[in-house]
Amino acid sequence: MDDYGDLETMKVKVKLLGVFKQAQGDAKFNLELEKPESLRKIIQRLTEPSFRLRDLLIDPELNDPRPNAIILVNDREISLMEGLETIVKDGDEIVLIPVVHGG
Repeated sequence: MDDYGDLETMKVKVKLLGVFKQAQGDAKFNLELEKPESLRKIIQRLTEPSFRLRDLLIDPELNDPRPNAIILVNDREISLMEGLETIVKDGDEIVLIPVVHGG
């Protein structure tokens, strides 16, 4: 049995900007978690039902969202924390901001 067995469902706020918002259809929504999870797992969960969001967010060569997005957890850029291994907990807010590439 894990340490989180008796906890109720947690809610994490997700905010998508720019093309991520357009791909998802919602700018802000709550995501329910059963226990604290890594940001990596949460992003996988967000992109599973939406191929369009996955195509815009996840770099296909690196299988990583960081080349295409600035990712904040509670207004802090994730490189200042544990990167994609940052643990997201009840009440936290994740913001995904698209990075514009050009040439």
